[in-house]
Amino acid sequence: MFESYTIKDIAKALGLSTSTVSRALNGSYEIGAETKKLVLEYAEKVNYRPNPIALSLKEQKSHSIGVVVCEVANDYFSQAINGIESIAYNRGYHVIITQTHESFDRETANVQHLLSRHVDGLLVSLSAETADTSQYKYLHEKGFPIVFFDRVAPDINTHKIIANNFKGSFDATELLIKEGFTKIAHLTSSSNLVISRERFDGFKAALDKYSLHFKPGYLKYCNHGGMIQDEVEFAVKELLNMDERPDAVFIGSDRLTISCMHILKKMGMKVPEDIAIVGFTNSDATELFDPPLTVVRQPAFQIGQMATEMLIKTIESKWPVEEFTTEQVETELIPRSSSQKPL
Repeated sequence: MFESYTIKDIAKALGLSTSTVSRALNGSYEIGAETKKLVLEYAEKVNYRPNPIALSLKEQKSHSIGVVVCEVANDYFSQAINGIESIAYNRGYHVIITQTHESFDRETANVQHLLSRHVDGLLVSLSAETADTSQYKYLHEKGFPIVFFDRVAPDINTHKIIANNFKGSFDATELLIKEGFTKIAHLTSSSNLVISRERFDGFKAALDKYSLHFKPGYLKYCNHGGMIQDEVEFAVKELLNMDERPDAVFIGSDRLTISCMHILKKMGMKVPEDIAIVGFTNSDATELFDPPLTVVRQPAFQIGQMATEMLIKTIESKWPVEEFTTEQVETELIPRSSSQKPL
């Protein structure tokens, strides 16, 4: 993943000092034309590219912050970005936003690009495909400031901001159970994500509390987090075609919740008469749905603000930061018609 040829390698091959090679590559007037030509030709021959990570780790400040999210159009992330910007700009930092579209490869490329822009730190919410966090481990071990929010890397000890996913899911599932639903399915994002596991655990705990049997067939993963409509439609149809069809579904992510409502409507299914719905979403339009949608809402704006405060504090610390915290914020369950048992 990282460029194998370094300035040291070029210097060794040409019998020059690393400082001479560095100056030649940067076009310094201190280096003669012949030496410059020698260095540049050799660099081209070995396909040398400056390592953006090495560049970003130098003692230089750009007063900019890189943000990695799956999709700006996602209501949760658009609100979180508003929170990020509200703090960053007041503190004199610019914000550079990148989208992964739930792709690990695009996430990797985005991080490399942000580092090449010399950002002072990163605010990261992992893509649904991301299982390998080695690029973040490398940066973190070098002391580069990173704060994860929402979709965090469990194996990296740095600052993190998360919602209380377990309780949000427990409350949503318990609401359906108290309404009289007993065959409750769970539609969720990639199992790579910690939030998917925490939300499943909350869902399962509510079933256990009321002695409802969990059917493995009622659990459906959408590994692209709702970015591929056909994937969501396939999962929904699988649930509806079961011999013992679920009478309710708890949905574990923002985009999946909205997509599921559209798919059910397209299929001619009535909510909640044919199937009840509760989902995680920060959309401001859910009250206008037909029927109005019961949702678990996260304080996305606040999460964005808290993550940015943590990151800037880390960036501006005069000493290496060695103690890290994970802050948890509460979710809010907003009951509406989509989860009500028909009379």
